[in-house]
Amino acid sequence: MPVSLDDKLVVAISSRALFNLEEENRLFDAGDPDAYMRLQLERLDVPAAPGIAYSMIRKLLRFNDDGVQRVEVVILSRNDPVSGMRIFNSGAAAELRVQRGVFTQGRPPYRYLRPLNADIFLSANASDVREALVAGFPAAHVRVDGALASALHPDEVRIAFDGDAVLFSDEAEKVYQMEGLDAFQAHETSKAAVPLGAGPFKPFLVALHRLQQASSTGMRVRTALVTARGAPAHRRAIQTLMDWNIRVDEAMFLAGLPKGEFLREFEPDFFFDDQTGHVDSAARHVPAGHVSSGISNPR
Repeated sequence: MPVSLDDKLVVAISSRALFNLEEENRLFDAGDPDAYMRLQLERLDVPAAPGIAYSMIRKLLRFNDDGVQRVEVVILSRNDPVSGMRIFNSGAAAELRVQRGVFTQGRPPYRYLRPLNADIFLSANASDVREALVAGFPAAHVRVDGALASALHPDEVRIAFDGDAVLFSDEAEKVYQMEGLDAFQAHETSKAAVPLGAGPFKPFLVALHRLQQASSTGMRVRTALVTARGAPAHRRAIQTLMDWNIRVDEAMFLAGLPKGEFLREFEPDFFFDDQTGHVDSAARHVPAGHVSSGISNPR
């Protein structure tokens, strides 16, 4: 019987999103890829430290602890194959069951998301993230200089999402940016019973919902909607999730307040937002990534 990833939650992740390779990457960014490769080879048996997305990946893999492979993590990286050996060694040292990887030696790797049937792509390369989103995959540019996740919730993977242009389409956000707050509130009140279209991260939320229902490992998924919407525009967001038959555990309607301190209290393993200002606010407290979609991110 051929091997397939079709029935699994597939996370494709770059080396720098999973591990802290910033010292090594400075050599690469300085235009010296040979020195970068030599350093990686010298450190072949030195495990890399955890990166920004490490906590989320480690917890997701624990959904396989009962012997049923529900989650597959694949390294999808611009690294060269030699450097890839260190990434696999670092994963083995951390007891992360990661057995698949694609290393493209500087070429864009996003095209391999399709044969992987990936549910999400996390990368420290903004260009690769943009290309993945254009290709129809949930993807986020990981803020590698941000805060690491809290260790206080070992049996819960906590993930927080912005609403418009992330879970939902940017239909309402366009009204806000082009016509202002009053027009936005009137638009959303008049359409309160009309579900919003799907945003780029709806499929990932659906996959997490499915994972939670299938798990028998004692691990839980806890999700939060963290949005700049406030009443009365809250109703349409809730109505949309109800129409999708998807439940989030927490919802924060902040009416423009900075999101960072609220996320600090929720303590997610990752937060996704389409606006760099919100990502900057969040990254001071929690792991965060930028979703370059919608009207706030013109191509």
